Amino acid sequence: MPPYAGPSTSSRSGEVADTLRLLAYLGLAIVLIVLDHRGGWLRMAREQASLVVQPIRAVAGWPSRMAGMLYEDAGTLAQLTEENARLRNQLLVDSARLARLQAVAADNVRLRALLGAKQRGNLDVLLAPILDVDLDPTRQRLVLDAGRGDGVRVGQSVIDSGGLVGQVIEASPIQATVLLLTDPSHVVPVAVARNGVRLMAYGNGRSDMLSLTNIPLSSEIKVGDLLVTSGLGSRFPAGFPVGTVAELRPDDSRAFLSGDVTPAAQLDRGRDVLLLRSAPAAPLPSAPPLPSGADTPAPSGGQPGEGAGHEVTGATLRAGDGVGR
Repeated sequence: MPPYAGPSTSSRSGEVADTLRLLAYLGLAIVLIVLDHRGGWLRMAREQASLVVQPIRAVAGWPSRMAGMLYEDAGTLAQLTEENARLRNQLLVDSARLARLQAVAADNVRLRALLGAKQRGNLDVLLAPILDVDLDPTRQRLVLDAGRGDGVRVGQSVIDSGGLVGQVIEASPIQATVLLLTDPSHVVPVAVARNGVRLMAYGNGRSDMLSLTNIPLSSEIKVGDLLVTSGLGSRFPAGFPVGTVAELRPDDSRAFLSGDVTPAAQLDRGRDVLLLRSAPAAPLPSAPPLPSGADTPAPSGGQPGEGAGHEVTGATLRAGDGVGR
């Protein structure tokens, strides 16, 4: 075995070169540090390098940003869909509430009108809700949520805020049936409020019209005249509006007139009616013939109880009469 002779010459030269290289790097680093500290050259170099690297960094970050945007958009879309569904449901609920409030407001207006009709005539009446309506051309009826237990009786007159509606023809313990003025089998004695001429108004199966027949040519009736109940036959109290003359025409014989009457009552609408508990004591008087030169009598009014020139008396409407069961 040969004796150890130490490192070779080539190895020592390589170590020296590495040491010199390291010293050169250190010297260069020290020089660069000093120059950067005094002039900021390295900082400017870094900024320039950053400008070159920035597009590469942006391109490399696109996938992550796109994934984040898609995730955020998906969450936003789900949130907006849920919010849209909630708002749609809320809109439906609010629309239903608004419709209900409008219906209640309309009912309030009708009830105020009924109360006004009662107060104007100082009438003793029963407020009765309408349960059913039958407006068949051959059968005009109302079914009321009030019966004999509430004091309803057969033959009782029925009115609303406009005028006469009809009369009770059937009464059970809890319900009553009303025959409307427009029923083909119904006839009501009327008088012209302006001059007291007596006529007969017939139902014809139409909820918006009554008929007049056999009107004398000398009756001086005119289109627009108000017709009120005359009180004849003791079926209906005198002075309640029945309708307004809408048209007059000669009949086939040319000896009389026939006409159409628009009902004063709202026969095809409304949810409540009034039943008269008591009636005026005296019928509506006719206009007697006047001697020559006499003054024309003052026209009678068309409001309930005013056709005879006197007031209809009666008890006040008690709260809750005939409303519900």
